[in-house]
Amino acid sequence: MTTPPSPPPADGGAPGPPPRRRALILGSWLWVTVPLAYGLYELVHKARQLFTG
Repeated sequence: MTTPPSPPPADGGAPGPPPRRRALILGSWLWVTVPLAYGLYELVHKARQLFTG
């Protein structure tokens, strides 16, 4: 299944991804960034406990 290319924007810039693709891209970024942010939060929290007692 292929999606038709999106029309060029009115301002003459590069065309963006189709709307269905935007949702997939957003979901993919959330799939990666939410656990990464939680992991970084836990890392900082544990490091603070390690060095401050």
